[in-house]
Amino acid sequence: MDIQFMEWVFWGAFAGVFFAYMGFPVVILVCSRIFGHRPTPPPSQPREQLPTVTILISALNEESIIRERLENVLSVDYPADKLETVIASDGSTDGTCMIVHRYVETYPGRIRLLDYKDRRGKATVLNTTLPLLRSEIVIFSDANTMFDSRSVLNLTRWFQDPTVGAVCGKLHLQDAHSGKNVDGLYWRYENVLKDCEGRLGALLGANGAIYALRRTAFVPIPGDTIIDDFVIPLLSKLRFKHQIVYDSEAVATEETAPDIEDEFRRRCRIGAGNFQTLARLWPLLLPAQGWTSFTFFSHKVLRWFCPGFLVLALAGNILLAAQPVYQWLLLGQAVFYLVAYLGHRLSKGTVLSRIVRLSTMFVAMNLALAVGFWRWVSGQQRGLWQRTAR
Repeated sequence: MDIQFMEWVFWGAFAGVFFAYMGFPVVILVCSRIFGHRPTPPPSQPREQLPTVTILISALNEESIIRERLENVLSVDYPADKLETVIASDGSTDGTCMIVHRYVETYPGRIRLLDYKDRRGKATVLNTTLPLLRSEIVIFSDANTMFDSRSVLNLTRWFQDPTVGAVCGKLHLQDAHSGKNVDGLYWRYENVLKDCEGRLGALLGANGAIYALRRTAFVPIPGDTIIDDFVIPLLSKLRFKHQIVYDSEAVATEETAPDIEDEFRRRCRIGAGNFQTLARLWPLLLPAQGWTSFTFFSHKVLRWFCPGFLVLALAGNILLAAQPVYQWLLLGQAVFYLVAYLGHRLSKGTVLSRIVRLSTMFVAMNLALAVGFWRWVSGQQRGLWQRTAR
């Protein structure tokens, strides 16, 4: 065994993980302050000059939440004659369409139902539905997402600038049982990265719960697309060279998955989608893309390969364990993974559990990426989406 080679493997793998999660946030924070600027929201438009808007919600068996969602969109602060909500049902077999139909009759012109009888997958639903819309702006959302009353106004104000093609809102997470805000440290960390990338004009994708797009800037996506909210804005950016803006004042709320197994399955599906998008969005890595190429590589691509780095770091550490310094490092790795396991077993709510569960989240996230990679490589992950129980 070549000791020097194994040391290169170990430290290279460690550096990849460290930069993806610790180094990049520091670099992007500094660069965004030196080279970037926070986009200034345009002034509010007179209500008669506001653009027409469609809130598009793809739904699959959402009878438990769809009534509340429709009441939510009907209550937003936006001229009723300029706002339409379209529910596109992807082969729902419960009472979703019946509930929506009642609202269509009660609020003609404000609620529309597209009842696709056959299950076709979200990407195909979106490709089929977009040509049927006539509004200037389309806001993509989910059935279990609730908008703040001014979210639509905040999203649409940016489109006064013709260089803006998409706007990503801010999602707050809410506990399904207590109703309390549960934006954890990791979620806040991701929102800070979004803000920094937005300052540099290098925002990556959007949050499927709340983002807006010029209807004419929509680029049809392959029917097997797994994470449409990442692909749609970036394909549009590649074709039309427009800006993607992050607006922290356009707020939506969504309940977290109550079952940790459902959440893990969702992350595995996203993991498979990540590798799928790499094959389709690789031009974003070209230097001509400027800051976007740097953020796409550092924030996304490098992180997607961290499960491999972690395996290499552990394997290299084991092979180097004859040396005292690597014995200590191996002990450190063992303790870290033990703490991650204990974090899964600890009850929530205590300060200790919140700290420990950061390691649990880190390990679970990388395990889900590894499973997602296998599903993508083996062709097991299909484009059809599965509703998360709530």
